[in-house]
Amino acid sequence: MTVDPAVRRRRGLITLVVMSATIMHALDGTIANVALPSIQGGLSATQEQVSWVVTSYIVASAIMTPFAGFCATRFGLRRTLSTCVIGFTIVSMLCGAAQTLDQLVLFRALQGGFGAALVPVSQAIMMDTYPREEQGKAMAMWGVGTMIGPIVGPSLGGWLTDELSWRWVFYVNLPVGLLCAFGILMLVRDSIHDRPRPFDMLGFTLLAIAIGTFQLMLDRGHQLDWFDSPEIIGETVIAGVAFSMFLIHTLTDRQPFLSRDLFKDRNLTVGLVFTALAGFVLIVSATLMPPFLQQLKGYPVFTTGIVLAPRGAGMMVAMMLVSRLIGRFDERWLIFSGLVLCTLSLWDMSRFNLEVSESQIVWNGILLGFGLGLVFPPLTTLTFATLPPRLRTEGAAINALLRNLGASIGIAVMVSLLARSTQENRSELVGQFHPFSGGWPFGTTMPGADSTLLAVWDMEINRQAAMIGYLNDFRAMTICTVIVMPLLFLMRRQTFLPTR
Repeated sequence: MTVDPAVRRRRGLITLVVMSATIMHALDGTIANVALPSIQGGLSATQEQVSWVVTSYIVASAIMTPFAGFCATRFGLRRTLSTCVIGFTIVSMLCGAAQTLDQLVLFRALQGGFGAALVPVSQAIMMDTYPREEQGKAMAMWGVGTMIGPIVGPSLGGWLTDELSWRWVFYVNLPVGLLCAFGILMLVRDSIHDRPRPFDMLGFTLLAIAIGTFQLMLDRGHQLDWFDSPEIIGETVIAGVAFSMFLIHTLTDRQPFLSRDLFKDRNLTVGLVFTALAGFVLIVSATLMPPFLQQLKGYPVFTTGIVLAPRGAGMMVAMMLVSRLIGRFDERWLIFSGLVLCTLSLWDMSRFNLEVSESQIVWNGILLGFGLGLVFPPLTTLTFATLPPRLRTEGAAINALLRNLGASIGIAVMVSLLARSTQENRSELVGQFHPFSGGWPFGTTMPGADSTLLAVWDMEINRQAAMIGYLNDFRAMTICTVIVMPLLFLMRRQTFLPTR
């Protein structure tokens, strides 16, 4: 089918605009992390207090993501996205101008609330803009935006903080937000797929409490030693009770907050599992590698960024390639191929040691990025292939929520596993290090507590213990990826007739 050049140009501009909105949200999820020490000093906060700058954003974004689907259905995609982009930009300026930690935490929560709609509504607009046979290519282009944020965010945040100040990690949103809002208002046509329905306040409240307390439990569990803390126990109980009540309400209410028809679609249900897995692999690997390189390998921050950057390049190349393959091949096999590459990369990471070379890390990152690039676009296309258009926006919101929850759960579990494994490995290594062991370096005497040599060996034992902990994490991620792969073939491949 020949597409009118004006239509093609308009689609391209819409893609650029909604990608900008997606990049803004993805960027702000990570860009502030590296500025936390500067924020802590600038606002005279403790380390635990300043962590709420990140926590408030994550929790508010998680709570408001399902609400984004309702707003887009009720008020339209164009109106919802433009309002949220403008709100996000204004609150970003307030974050940069904050004079106290309380103000910054409040504004970050509002920023997360406005930002929650940017990814799912942008995705729904992309699916509305392109015909079904071109949606795979569109999702590949849009997917680049969702990947750029976590990859570029830490490096950009560090550069802005060093060269200017921590306030510029928020001010940088102003030009992007203004151009994005203008483009949405000028280019995007509003569409409401479903008839307006009453707002289910009870359902939303129960879901918000469940998501918010669960996210808090995940975010603070490692700091508070998990279930040894009354706070974590309380948050877990509240999340479980609220979610149980939400399920009961959804199954019995005439017009629940989330349509029951969503979960009758097998592709969407299975796709949500793989979306959570993909978010888990992408974000957890990106979270574990920087401390591994900096603390165990001794790389400076800049070198760490350079070594990890090829992962993003591999992902983008794969997305450009897969955009030409969707529709020609069964999407399930494209996803399967990507998962196999991810598995090989994670398995290779589970065989790293303290002498691993930069070239091996780079090639491993390219392999993992390429695998994830093969997964995301066809997975998005297949997840929504059989979903009615009236449910797309709600489905996109739940899809975004599961991707974030998959990453949050993965980070909480893997960081805790790393800490526990490191501690256990250190105890075991110290127990084997005695005057009768083959590697004992001190002769027949025990050095004093102030011995430099003893301190050096203690540091080396800590490095070895942590290395084993990282390997255990990579091995666990490999197993998780392999276990869920058979579920892929429960999904039905998309079928469509080309428009003539």
